[in-house]
Amino acid sequence: MSKLFLINEQFPLVLDYILKLKKTINTKIMKKSFLNYSVLGLALLIFSCSPQADEGTNAEVSEAQEVQEVSNKASNYALDVSTSSVSWVGSKPTGKHGGTIAVKDGSINIENDVIVGGSINIDLNNIICEDLKESQEYHDKLIGHLKSEDFFDVANHPLAVFEITSVEAIDSSFQVEVKEEFETENKPASADVHIVESPTHKVTGNLTLRGTTLSIAFPANISMKDGSVHAEAKFNIDRTLWNVKHNDEADVADKAKDKFIYNTVNVGFVISASVAEGV
Repeated sequence: MSKLFLINEQFPLVLDYILKLKKTINTKIMKKSFLNYSVLGLALLIFSCSPQADEGTNAEVSEAQEVQEVSNKASNYALDVSTSSVSWVGSKPTGKHGGTIAVKDGSINIENDVIVGGSINIDLNNIICEDLKESQEYHDKLIGHLKSEDFFDVANHPLAVFEITSVEAIDSSFQVEVKEEFETENKPASADVHIVESPTHKVTGNLTLRGTTLSIAFPANISMKDGSVHAEAKFNIDRTLWNVKHNDEADVADKAKDKFIYNTVNVGFVISASVAEGV
């Protein structure tokens, strides 16, 4: 139950107190003025001080971090773009769409079996919606809209870039923060549901999308074997933090009409890389 709901639920009690206090005022003018201004002032106080909807994300988000220079002792692992991809699911009260975005290129830097750096270039010109693949017309219409200025503005920002700033091991006690979502049948999967199985590491890096760069941190399952590295992750982000605000949740009236797109986007990735030739 939200704090805002509790505050609103107590409003009648406070109003009743004001009405009783009103009886102690001697003149009708003073009575009317006191009541009107007290109720108005209290209402403004309640709604100005009430906590707003959680605008954070399930992935930890903060200002962009400095990317440290990688030692020349680190090995360079080149991404296999044929087996690497990014997944996405966007939700609205009336339904969901989901698919993949291609990885253009990238690399992972490893020293003493520890990931010390790396970057991934994500090709926003290569987006697929899996649930509309059977209908080319609707598929192309949705993808065209995602590429437009309403969403990714691909004409001006064709790539999304993720640069690793740190990777640290985690244990079974690691927990994700679950964001409370506006309740509908198709609300986004929560972070404790949309999470990779048996996460082994916490990955932190700078995500640049639509010209905005922010640091994000999320759990991932990472394994290394025989000169290759494999990583999988699932997490949620708030798209509006990267200025993707089309039909966002800001307007309460739109929520009442179910005419909005959730700010939360379910994101995932599968990354495979192996030691680059000549290393």
